[in-house]
Amino acid sequence: MDLSRERADGTGGAADAMLEVVIPCRNEAARLPHGLAVLCARLRTLPVRSAILVVDNASTDATARIARSWPGPIPVRVLHCPRRGKGAAVRAGLLATSAPYVGFCDADMATDVAAVGPALELLRAGRPVVIGARRHPGSAAEPYRDPLRRTGALMFNRLVRDLAGGVADTQCGFKFFDGPLARSVAADLQITGYVFDAELLMRCVRRGAAITELPVVWRDAPGTAFSPVRNAAGCARDLVRLRLAALRNRVPASGAGAPSTPPEAAALPPPALRQDPRYGRA
Repeated sequence: MDLSRERADGTGGAADAMLEVVIPCRNEAARLPHGLAVLCARLRTLPVRSAILVVDNASTDATARIARSWPGPIPVRVLHCPRRGKGAAVRAGLLATSAPYVGFCDADMATDVAAVGPALELLRAGRPVVIGARRHPGSAAEPYRDPLRRTGALMFNRLVRDLAGGVADTQCGFKFFDGPLARSVAADLQITGYVFDAELLMRCVRRGAAITELPVVWRDAPGTAFSPVRNAAGCARDLVRLRLAALRNRVPASGAGAPSTPPEAAALPPPALRQDPRYGRA
């Protein structure tokens, strides 16, 4: 895999970032400008230095050019990932980070970026995995416009939630992590398609990392690349692979997740970047 990186701002601004946000993109030239604008505006309000890493997943449009020329105010890098698949793009992006805290969100910013602040507070308070949960009682989430997608999502979550610490929503494209944990888990990811979210959370559970579900505001943004008909066979195949991997490695079932409603996070100073032995291979 070609992991060559390009600076968009011409500075070393991302080198000392405490938070790096990965955006996987395949042909997102139409939606990326708005996504970068709202994410930059939110990151600028945080109490820590932040940076964005756009992973160009074999795009054939102007996605990479838009990201490279982005004016800021948050540093933006571009990472080329020629291996197709959202899972492949997120894996490459996480492995290319170095910040103490990392996360990823979709280019359409379907999940309101206001949730980035609370996610960061929880990470700084010691929560290793913080994920957007559209089924959280405190969330405001639009239903899918496509009834087939809505039914498929419910069935999928019921099939994988026992592997992912019992969380009710494994597929929301808004997940944040302790940096060393994310890089350790990403190194082991095998699934390159849409089921990668479930594998990622499964491997976090295997490492003993509690999962905190965060209420979010979510809208069913138009233009999604996912198609229940076109992608169903691939998702079914990857789900079988995930189940077999769980059986081989005796992955713990539900019960490892953190409480759905997190308490107020203490304003703790961020820890130094570390290779935490708790997050070694399991």
